[in-house]
Amino acid sequence: MAVFAIGDVQGCMQALQRLLERIRFDPTEDLLWFAGDLINRGPHSLEVLRFVRGLGDHAVAVLGNHDLHLIAMAAGIRAPSHSLATILKAEDGPELIAWLRHRPLLWHDTDLGYVMVHAGLAPAWDLDQASRLAHEAETALGAEDSHSLLEGMYGDRPERWSDDLRGMERLRAIINIFTRLRYVTRDGALDFKHSGTPGTQPPHLIPWFLAPGRRNADAHIVFGHWATLGPIKVPNLYPLDTGCVWGGNLSALRLDGEQAWFSVPCEQGDKPWRG
Repeated sequence: MAVFAIGDVQGCMQALQRLLERIRFDPTEDLLWFAGDLINRGPHSLEVLRFVRGLGDHAVAVLGNHDLHLIAMAAGIRAPSHSLATILKAEDGPELIAWLRHRPLLWHDTDLGYVMVHAGLAPAWDLDQASRLAHEAETALGAEDSHSLLEGMYGDRPERWSDDLRGMERLRAIINIFTRLRYVTRDGALDFKHSGTPGTQPPHLIPWFLAPGRRNADAHIVFGHWATLGPIKVPNLYPLDTGCVWGGNLSALRLDGEQAWFSVPCEQGDKPWRG
């Protein structure tokens, strides 16, 4: 069995099909890890959701910020967007959204030795704490009375993680860190406004993975979300979002055995929704 981690698909079904051909994916034997943001911006979000859900136990997907936005739209909390309207109108749309709502925020395979999140981990968290906090938020998102959480999860505060956080502030901070994090300050404050390539940010900010004393530095982390990040040379970190929907590539990393990278270019049929 081969295990491949794949970056943000964002509705680019044609690129995903080309990538699976490139890695010779066997849906009866192999396993795919998706680093979140299966949908939005690209033209075939419905098809991507159907495909990944249809893989059953041969696919793992963590939640990204765009996936959460679709869930909030389906709950009537955010206005529907053109790029996601086909999912909301589809006959199987409610089933797909229910499936998406129960995806994890963090996936950890102790045998392979990798952990996957969409955006990042708070520098103050070790892997055990991150796993506990992910489960806490996943339970709240999967509950039948999650409407208030979906309403309250939007916003950039609190700007600093504390174990003393409670209620909505605590859940919002957990969800923001797992699905939106890019930059932090050297003393641990969270920044959710800047998204550019490292070197373009204000001088008081650094990428989350360069924070001094990062407690999860020993974990092998695969993540997406940061399309402008570019190549990095940081031990144990594997950024997967190579900006397919922006005209870049869709990429995969083989996790079992010897690591190997694979990429396919985004072509015209994968371009963002213009309707």
